[in-house]
Amino acid sequence: MEDCIFCKIIAGEIPSKTIYEDDIVKAFLDITQVTAGHTLVVPKKHVPDIFAYDEHLAADVFSRIPKIARAIKAANPEVKGLNLVNNNGAIAYQSVFHSHFHLIPRFSKDDDFSMTFTDNSENYDDAALQLIAKSIETHVED
Repeated sequence: MEDCIFCKIIAGEIPSKTIYEDDIVKAFLDITQVTAGHTLVVPKKHVPDIFAYDEHLAADVFSRIPKIARAIKAANPEVKGLNLVNNNGAIAYQSVFHSHFHLIPRFSKDDDFSMTFTDNSENYDDAALQLIAKSIETHVED
């Protein structure tokens, strides 16, 4: 897509600090560097979000993420963990509409990155959870 910044990076029209590339994905440092080593993994095929993946693209992209994550960890002995983040849609904080995965190295609880998971379990009894589960289950495609 001609106006997609990630497509331009993949095509070499915009420079990047590439750490891994093959025929399926390109992995490069995020310019924000939320933490040192913050890397984006993007499929070379333009797809807007996870909803547009087929099973083959998903398998191809996801199969490369662990080796990139291991390289990030191996490159810096201070890395204690890693967040793998994928935002889909503006409501979910997606700002570039070319699917991508953030690999965010974690160094300590004070490394300037956080995620909040609110416990709303008191709002859902067993029957409500079963209804939600059944609704999703009926839409899983083979």
